[in-house]
Amino acid sequence: MSLTGDQMELREEEIRAHYAAASAMLEGFDHTPRIAKGGAAPKKERSAGLGTRRRFRATTPGLVTRSTARPEGVHLIDRVEGAEDDPLTSPLQATVLHALRRALAIALAMGEVYSEVSGLSDLKRANLAGSLPADRKGEFTELLTAEALVASHVWANAAAFLLAPHLGETQVEVGEAEELLTDNAQLTLHGLMWELDQRLAQHGSDDAHLAATIAAQAEQVMEKTALRAQSAPRLVPFTGASWRVEADDLTIRGFEPALKTRSTRLTMAFKTPEQVVGNHIAKYQALRLAKMLMAYDFDRRLNPFAELGGFIFTFMGDGAPGTGKTTLIQMMAGLIDGYCRNAGYPFRYQNFGIDNIDSYQGKSGQNAKAFVQNVLDPGVIGFGTIDDIDQIAGRRGDRQSSAGQQEVTAVFMEAFAGANTVVRGNCTFGMFSNFPENVDDALRQRAGARFLVDGPQTREDYIDILALLLGKGHDIPLGKHDLYAAQQIQRAVAASFESHGRPKEEGLLRVWERVEAQHGKLDTIAKLGTYLKAIQQADPRFTGRAIKNITDAVKVRAMDFELPDEWMEEPDLFLFRDYDTKSAMIAELRRPITVEMVIQEINRYADSEFRYADKSDEVAIEEMVREFGRQEEAKRRYLEGKG
Repeated sequence: MSLTGDQMELREEEIRAHYAAASAMLEGFDHTPRIAKGGAAPKKERSAGLGTRRRFRATTPGLVTRSTARPEGVHLIDRVEGAEDDPLTSPLQATVLHALRRALAIALAMGEVYSEVSGLSDLKRANLAGSLPADRKGEFTELLTAEALVASHVWANAAAFLLAPHLGETQVEVGEAEELLTDNAQLTLHGLMWELDQRLAQHGSDDAHLAATIAAQAEQVMEKTALRAQSAPRLVPFTGASWRVEADDLTIRGFEPALKTRSTRLTMAFKTPEQVVGNHIAKYQALRLAKMLMAYDFDRRLNPFAELGGFIFTFMGDGAPGTGKTTLIQMMAGLIDGYCRNAGYPFRYQNFGIDNIDSYQGKSGQNAKAFVQNVLDPGVIGFGTIDDIDQIAGRRGDRQSSAGQQEVTAVFMEAFAGANTVVRGNCTFGMFSNFPENVDDALRQRAGARFLVDGPQTREDYIDILALLLGKGHDIPLGKHDLYAAQQIQRAVAASFESHGRPKEEGLLRVWERVEAQHGKLDTIAKLGTYLKAIQQADPRFTGRAIKNITDAVKVRAMDFELPDEWMEEPDLFLFRDYDTKSAMIAELRRPITVEMVIQEINRYADSEFRYADKSDEVAIEEMVREFGRQEEAKRRYLEGKG
């Protein structure tokens, strides 16, 4: 992968120059904990035939450091090799040690680069010579802290990245990183290695837990370092550019984690478009979105659809139980997986389910953040689903929602349309629900598109689904019917869109008829805006975000074309072209926006909101009726008892 304009290369010789120091740090050093408490299990006794390794006490160039408290020796190589009761080092242990050495060397090299570009190197030399001006001591301290934060995050980032391909299903809870010292880079790395040694003593009982513990600790270090960096000065030389470690395919972008580009091994039963009966618009949009994702440019880290307009970053699929939401997910995931396999792209699918809600305070939010970050990883094509979101994300202010559900709601709201949300066009999130009226209004409105999953509707649909599910193990004649002809998407979708030329929900239809009677045919932007205002007066929840979602849907309609199948089958025709060429090819297919498109999308979106509101009101009314009935029955029994 070539370097982009804001990338600089972290050269291999600069990294390897720090191998000796990194190896010595793994062999052994003394560290006195200042923040965290000790408590590591004693190291296992080694065979008498194995010599002990020398201890290493490194010093930071330009600084005078000394320790007067009683130190605790740290020997990470011994700790890692002692994870299994085997005198020989296992392949995974060797991999872990190489990854730790490599991560330390990258961190030291990056700290050295920062020191040079920030001017810290000059101040270190002046300090060592005793000629540091008094008026620059404050600057010196701030730069040392910044260098420490850089080294801390880069070490954790590189360690997590390098170990990612070697992680299994084992997960470890290590708790918050504590021994994060920011006096200088050397002391920071000593503190991190000391605490890692403690964590391995507690959790690294075997090879599987060994790698999982290091990865979990690295994530905690990244999170805490990034939080500290938000208020730390003099970090612009590091955050203002990115560095590329070509040998590892690692890109360092400030305090952002660089997730390893691994594909998810999908075991779900994929469905083909022909096996999705009904749900014409939802199926059509899912087909197009699957191909849209494939237009993502890994070098530019941007999708032309995201830049030109019409990319669906979030969508909500709603419908009654049994109407085909799971089948739709299986179809879309199967299509993307097939396209990615053909192009050699990494694909990551992940579902966030009710089992991710944890009773441990803060854990549900952490699970949601991890889910979002895994799907957002710019090095993969991502598809994230949240099934039964009405059960997973709690409504704000709802006392029946657990703390974990509230945490999840906050994470998803920030991720899907927050101040820091960046839509690159490499991934999409689908929220699915049987009861979308129970989803928090603000979270639901963060779904840029609505997929009504209403299942089979027509006589032809029911014949098709019966024939499909019966399979071929019978001799029952089909009869007079053109099998699957009704499932021809283009024809079915055109009819579905045209059906939204007028509203379907009774409440919205009244608004439509009133505006049309007063202003005539809605054929100008002014009249359409008047209609939107009238909808808002009827439903105060119809806010500016709703208008944005409608205009985004209109732009999607302007991109109302399927990328040719041959573009997916033969990647050289489109997928492997440069970004500008792909953008131009897409622009040529774009359709003009019409009044009919705008009206249909207004009605489609507003119908869904009115449908949610009607269901929500009906549920509330039914609950009140039941409550009144219980009160009357309680009153009757009470009076009978008194009598």
